[in-house]
Amino acid sequence: MVRAVLRKHTVMAAGTTVPNSHARALRLWLFAVAAMIFLTLVVGGATRLTESGLSITEWKPVTGVLPPLSQQAWQDEFKAYQAIPQYQERNRGMSLAAFKTIYWWEWTHRLLARSTGFVFLLPFVYFLWRGFVPKNLRARLWAIFGGGALLGAVGWWMVASGLAGSGRVSVSQYRLAFHLALACAIYAAVLWTAQQIAPQPSTEAPPRLRLGALAIAALVLAQIYLGALVAGSGAGLVYNTWPLIDGALVPASDRLWFFTPLWRNLFENTLTVQFDHRMLAYVIWLAAIWHAWNAWRIGRDVRGALVVAGAVTLQAALGIVTLVHQAALPLALAHQMVAIVVFTAAILHAERLWHRESLTVAGAAAQGVRA
Repeated sequence: MVRAVLRKHTVMAAGTTVPNSHARALRLWLFAVAAMIFLTLVVGGATRLTESGLSITEWKPVTGVLPPLSQQAWQDEFKAYQAIPQYQERNRGMSLAAFKTIYWWEWTHRLLARSTGFVFLLPFVYFLWRGFVPKNLRARLWAIFGGGALLGAVGWWMVASGLAGSGRVSVSQYRLAFHLALACAIYAAVLWTAQQIAPQPSTEAPPRLRLGALAIAALVLAQIYLGALVAGSGAGLVYNTWPLIDGALVPASDRLWFFTPLWRNLFENTLTVQFDHRMLAYVIWLAAIWHAWNAWRIGRDVRGALVVAGAVTLQAALGIVTLVHQAALPLALAHQMVAIVVFTAAILHAERLWHRESLTVAGAAAQGVRA
């Protein structure tokens, strides 16, 4: 009994003790932020797939919260859209009613992004004022907020790549992929932090299992990046056969490395972009199955490993169906949403295996001492 009490006090001295009510408030807040980011990612995917992202041609961080409120305001927005290459080369003759449809997608995406910033910042300032946030989390949370602010600027940088004078009918796939990867990295940081606040014991798992879980999460993030390149370059609309691509399991090297310099093929050659996306999907699936077997054999977070493996399998199957149906909108939307679900499962599983008590919940500590 005395040893148990001493061990618990040692943990409390090494970490930061917070009241249970404070820790619960912080967790709920961060999970709410994560839910907002998830929704923003889903709507952002729909905005891209419906080719709505260039419908708002100005960046107005404050006044842009309000949509057009009069017929003249709508005409002004439509006129601005008519000046960019996307309208002139792809949507010439579009009606005002059709423009309103794509406008609402982009406006909703921007509103959600702004709202997420407020959902993060306002409670964060309040929690700092009340002393809810322990010192060992403050720098990380400020960094997350800074990342969110940067994401907003990157979002406009992305949109600007397809506006008047760009000569493009869509945004740059380079900027699109960077924007999505940064959003997912912020999402992962929020989820990881929320889980670290949870009152659960440190997990003792072999380094191989912990590193495997972290590697799968990193590979899924890389796959999301490649998926954005596929969407941004239009690579999902061509080579719509499986398992063959361009008539072979591995296309001819002169077609994979058609552009010079060679690195351009990784971003601009639709065959190479789609081939890379396929190959990494196979790697992730095999890694997830192998990791689930290891977790079962060792007996550490088997449920989490199986959830990741199952989600990866579902996403792979959905990706194949989406491909052979030439990225039909409902399938493409589902494929993008499930990608975020897979990433969520991978992050939560990895954190459980890496969990170290960065906080000690006072209420939970007291219960442990009484026990």
